[in-house]
Amino acid sequence: MNTMSRDSHTAVSKFLSYVLRHEPQTIGLQLDSEGWAEIDALLEGAARSGRQLDIEPLQAVVADNDKQRFSLSADGRRIRAAQGHSTTQVQLQHVQKQPPERLYHGTASRFLQSIESQGLVAGARHHVHLSQDVETARQVGQRYGSPVILEVDALRMHEQGCEFFQADNGVWLTRAVPGEFLRRA
Repeated sequence: MNTMSRDSHTAVSKFLSYVLRHEPQTIGLQLDSEGWAEIDALLEGAARSGRQLDIEPLQAVVADNDKQRFSLSADGRRIRAAQGHSTTQVQLQHVQKQPPERLYHGTASRFLQSIESQGLVAGARHHVHLSQDVETARQVGQRYGSPVILEVDALRMHEQGCEFFQADNGVWLTRAVPGEFLRRA
């Protein structure tokens, strides 16, 4: 049974997100083009950077993460983030897939004006992240302030040539969502 405190669990998860999605070089870590890093190299880089991280807490965060942000390789020697990369080292090869009729995006009300003029854009990430249900989108939106849920006419987008992908953890990905395919849920 996992005896990690909630704060420790969150700290490890945030650290893994930072180095596996955005800044692996800050601890001297190399990711391959699919985002995989050797766990031994990750632990060594963390130690060199002054962060005490052992294999057990790392495995606990991977196993216990309700959003399945991380994956371990079949042999248990490598780890990667499921999606959300901004580092140019990583170009995950997600398989193109037909989306359901509707997908959802959670955001904060302060971003609505920009979204209304530009649609949803990936920003520093490779893709816009979409949820299959309103509740997950609401949870995402709450991280940034007062949540607003946007409904995406995903199937119509797909029929008009927009590509959709689904990450290992079920999150739907697309490069952008033009405003014509958005409405408040």
